[in-house]
Amino acid sequence: METVSDYFGSLVFDDRVMKATLSAKVYASLKKTIDEGETLDIGVANAVAEAMKDWALSKGATHFTHWFQPLTGITAEKHDSFISPSPDGGVIMEFSGKELIKGEPDASSFPSGGLRATFEARGYTAWDPTSYAFIKGKTLCIPTAFCSYGGHALDKKTPLLRSMEALNKQALRILRLFGNTTARNVRSSVGPEQEYFLISKEMYDARPDLRFTGRTLFGSRPPKGQEMDDHYFGAIKPRVAAYMEDLNQELWKLGIMAKTEHNEVAPAQHELAPIYTTTNVATDHNQLTMEIMQKVASRHGLVCLLHEKPFAGVNGSGKHNNWSISTDEGQNLLSPGDTPYENAQFLLFLCAVIQAVDDYQDLLRISVATAGNDHRLGANEAPPAVISMFLGDELSAVLDAIETDTPYKGTEKTQLKLGVHVLPRFNRDTTDRNRTSPFAFTGNKFEFRMLGSSNSIACANIMLNSAVAESLKLFADRLEAAKDFESELHDMIKKTIQDHKRIIFNGNGYDDAWIKEATEKRGLLNYRTTADCMPHLLDPKNVAMLTSHKVFSVEELRSRCDIMLENYCKSVVIEANTMIDMARTQIAPAVARFSADLARNVEAKRSVVAGAACVYETGLIEKLSGLCDRIAERADTLQNALVSLQEAEGSQAESIRIRDCVLPKMSELRLVCDEAETLTEKSYWPFPTYADILFSVR
Repeated sequence: METVSDYFGSLVFDDRVMKATLSAKVYASLKKTIDEGETLDIGVANAVAEAMKDWALSKGATHFTHWFQPLTGITAEKHDSFISPSPDGGVIMEFSGKELIKGEPDASSFPSGGLRATFEARGYTAWDPTSYAFIKGKTLCIPTAFCSYGGHALDKKTPLLRSMEALNKQALRILRLFGNTTARNVRSSVGPEQEYFLISKEMYDARPDLRFTGRTLFGSRPPKGQEMDDHYFGAIKPRVAAYMEDLNQELWKLGIMAKTEHNEVAPAQHELAPIYTTTNVATDHNQLTMEIMQKVASRHGLVCLLHEKPFAGVNGSGKHNNWSISTDEGQNLLSPGDTPYENAQFLLFLCAVIQAVDDYQDLLRISVATAGNDHRLGANEAPPAVISMFLGDELSAVLDAIETDTPYKGTEKTQLKLGVHVLPRFNRDTTDRNRTSPFAFTGNKFEFRMLGSSNSIACANIMLNSAVAESLKLFADRLEAAKDFESELHDMIKKTIQDHKRIIFNGNGYDDAWIKEATEKRGLLNYRTTADCMPHLLDPKNVAMLTSHKVFSVEELRSRCDIMLENYCKSVVIEANTMIDMARTQIAPAVARFSADLARNVEAKRSVVAGAACVYETGLIEKLSGLCDRIAERADTLQNALVSLQEAEGSQAESIRIRDCVLPKMSELRLVCDEAETLTEKSYWPFPTYADILFSVR
């Protein structure tokens, strides 16, 4: 019987395959490119391409593609076969180093935010050797960056790689100051926890809102939701378990280290979490994971929903970005050790993160801003829109002692005794977990919990890497110029704590009192919507930082601001149009039919029982008739709000009008339609209800 270890990574051109198929000289040269950023020699590229082709053909592949991540938020690929004509009229299978390292897809239809005119179609894809090639179906997929003819980044991978290089450069400066001369690079690592819903495909197909927008735009709450807390970590239902087993196999073949699976809080909601890996690879893997989750679901007669808020009234889905930084020698730079108070290097890196999160809280909020995530942030299921950091009791006490120049007394280990002799005794962690914090320290990493479930993790990690790189640069500049390193280090850590302690909050992030304290007393930012935060991407301090580390050019930043605002506007407009269509062509006619049938029943009843009051029927008819009129009226009002968007000049003005006018009108239309659902006999309702959808998969 084949075991997981037998097929794990079987569809990946990984280090094991490269060692087995490349000469020692070619392998060593390629590793230098991957590990140290050495320029790739064309001779090496040719040898790698030949080995890659032979391996792919042995796995049944017939085509290759440069697999990239444009600014659509999903992946893209154009397939070319390996075949080339031979003189005898047949074909030979060829793949060159030139084809490996560069592709030329049509870039005209991808978002560019004004970086090029639509008629300027040429774009380039460039092989990213730090992320392994893999086989999907019959196609060899080569992870690549994507840029315009003018050299501007048109993707998410290129800025991510730049941010990783910026972090590496500045972190190595700090390590050298602490006497580490052997570390060659510092990389950020990520483990993204992926939440999702599984629903019946039959139910999905019957809901236009799910098909067009990924979320339900109408739906009254079922009698039972998540109130009993009986779904979280509950026994996994057989159909879901079969899906998860199939999903794991597909992911493991691609070298994706899917580790944890469980039921989440809401009915029909689940989570998958992988083992940590380098941020660039983790980003590629997460994009693949989302794609495969949806494909595998289809095989099981299911649909995997990745929208942040597919159902009102129950928890939405996020993606917790567990982030840390380590050297190539395996040292985790965010590990406090047994005596964090005495671990100056750890404290300096911790302070770099604290300063980064405080100085660039706006960039972190922007990095998770989408129309879908706006429905989730700030509710009692996800972090608030205010950025804060949780450090826990021990680290907070350490920082307090440094700030006040008082002795640190330490935290005693407490052994938990559960009152049953056969149960093991173990030491309690020195700090609890805070599930309400947007940015929480969890032992040797930070958990950034604001990402939406459909987001690419690239955006958040670009901003996080860049902001921390900036803090480390400021620290390194000061320490390298210091006459007394120890004294300067102490003063700098102390000053950083004093200047940025406002960002640290260990309490309940869901408490309204905290939001008031955060904004009114601490001066923290509270950007509730995408329309509120996105323009701040172009604030001078943000442009200066991101361009100084060469993560973005000014033009690339402007383009991304335009693209994200445009995407926000388009998403909401599609939702609004879907609502109008469903209300006018499905909901209102269904309510009218039920009301008409009730009226006929009243007539029939009165023809049999003279003078029958028919109080129930007539009262219901009156309510339904009024609701029908209000549905029509509010659909018209929403339509007029959409028409008024044409008066907005630019995406920013349009996004504000959507926030202030369109979204409230959408809520008003939903309110009357959901009320109508509660009064309309079920057989008349035109699509599956929440009760049908959330409890149908067993």
